[in-house]
Amino acid sequence: MTPPVFDLTGKVALVTGGNGGIGLGMARGLAAAGADVVIWGGNPQKLARAEATLKTHGRRALAQRCDIADEAAVERSFAEAVAAFGRIDACFANAGVGQKRAALHELSTAEWRRVMSVNLDGTFFTLRAASRHMVERAKAGDPGGRLVAVASTAAVHGPARATAYAASKGALLAMMRSLAVELARHGVTANSILPGWIETEMTAGRVADPKFAGAVLPRIPLRRWGDGDDFAGIATYLASDASRYHTGDAFVIDGAYTIF
Repeated sequence: MTPPVFDLTGKVALVTGGNGGIGLGMARGLAAAGADVVIWGGNPQKLARAEATLKTHGRRALAQRCDIADEAAVERSFAEAVAAFGRIDACFANAGVGQKRAALHELSTAEWRRVMSVNLDGTFFTLRAASRHMVERAKAGDPGGRLVAVASTAAVHGPARATAYAASKGALLAMMRSLAVELARHGVTANSILPGWIETEMTAGRVADPKFAGAVLPRIPLRRWGDGDDFAGIATYLASDASRYHTGDAFVIDGAYTIF
């Protein structure tokens, strides 16, 4: 009997920033579909809670404390994950930071570099480790793999006073298109996810602001904030055999915000 294309049994997925918000929503979806899941994060308490949640699906789960802006930490954590599970089939580079809002002419170099060090450099470190692993496997006769970067609709809709954040997320779109072409010969796909206004710890202050909510919610045709579980399905699809010929794409998940 042919297995369902969304069945992730036997696959291992890594989700950075997987201890909360969008990352945890994706990790839960992956585990529910049968994948073993590795999550990275910075808060030990949140990591422990997320790991326990993932194990309720009956799958293996590993929570690692890892600062993705630290190149050595990424290399070490990735090697430990492979040692624990034997392989990584799908890597979701989701971890990121927001920007202290400021117009470009008021934006400090330190803030620019802080945002880039996590959102761009950290994603580069993560995907480099994953692609190296997948290419090595392909050369050994085991091709395939999934690379996914979580960008933002800020990459395409021009948010004011968030230039560093928008630039970092826009760069991810270009990175993933390049990887889609570069890694296709190894059977590895590369795609981006662009979340809109999602209710997470990062956005909690703005979502709770009546003035902001009054301005933004009417511009979301589905008339609600997104949440982490809205990303379980796309994560499962991208990690599964159903997406094996789907690469170089950018999936906008925003309740139709950017087209309204």
